[in-house]
Amino acid sequence: MESRFHFAFKVKDIASTKAFYHDVIGCELGRETEHWVDFNFFGHQLSAHVSHELNELDYCGKVENIKVPIPHFGCLLDDKSFQNLRENFEKNNILFVIKPIVRYEGKIGEQKTMFVLDYSNNPLEFKSYSNESEIFEM
Repeated sequence: MESRFHFAFKVKDIASTKAFYHDVIGCELGRETEHWVDFNFFGHQLSAHVSHELNELDYCGKVENIKVPIPHFGCLLDDKSFQNLRENFEKNNILFVIKPIVRYEGKIGEQKTMFVLDYSNNPLEFKSYSNESEIFEM
């Protein structure tokens, strides 16, 4: 079996979380209770747990002179999936924290990236590398 990650994170409620991850992003629903729900997040397991103490955003990360929210999570996508997701965000009036841009243009690690917030204010980043073999190259 290919390795997959599991990530558990805080959300404000189950209904808006399902609306974002299932309806907007297109993640398959997994198991759920009134306190948590699992999603198939591009082959990985996300577990969203209801909390009344959500974290404040911190834009302490800096990449190519752009401040990015830390912590954040997301997924590396192929170009077609990246474009489809971008269109889904636009169609569903999801505001971009960082609009889709190309980073490291013409350099090793060139990538398209975009940041959005889910309905609980969790930052997500989605990337598409021009050359996947450069994901970990310096």
